[in-house]
Amino acid sequence: MLKKQVILSLIATLFLVLGACANANDENTKNNEHAEHEEKTEDMEGMDHDNMNHSSSGEVPEGLKEAENPTYKVGSHAIIETDHMAGMKGAEATIVGAYDTTVYTISYTPTTGGERVENHKWVIHEELQDAGEAPLKTGTKVKVNADHMEGMDGATAEIDSAEKTTVYMVDFTPTNGGEEVKNHKWVTESELSAK
Repeated sequence: MLKKQVILSLIATLFLVLGACANANDENTKNNEHAEHEEKTEDMEGMDHDNMNHSSSGEVPEGLKEAENPTYKVGSHAIIETDHMAGMKGAEATIVGAYDTTVYTISYTPTTGGERVENHKWVIHEELQDAGEAPLKTGTKVKVNADHMEGMDGATAEIDSAEKTTVYMVDFTPTNGGEEVKNHKWVTESELSAK
């Protein structure tokens, strides 16, 4: 009888130890999954423009007017002083087009789902559906007719800022390697410097 109780006690203790190990493993798994999720979230925040369509067909929206006297003439070269995407800052740009318009930073939730994009640079007035007179006020809700990023076309956006300026369409080779980007939309005049 005593032998039987000792064996049952050992078995019960063994189950308790195994149960504790299983709980610890579950907790470690949860912690690892949480850490991976946080890493992915941080990566997504840092990749705001990684889903950009870097190159485009070169078509411009209807009604967009060519700049009469741009600082950087079509065919000239300039240095890009902004980092909308990796490898952009410091790259030599060839000016493909120069247009006078109003540019906006916008915030929107992609039509494809996912995290809200905050302060996206740039969308021009002519890429907004039924926009009316420029400039639109901060906080105005608009529908976007541009596909610079996945899920942008057709999204409802909020205007974060507006600026009347010359915008440029440029070709450039990223400084971090990779293929030449053709007809990139848009870089503002203040984001370029003389070569």
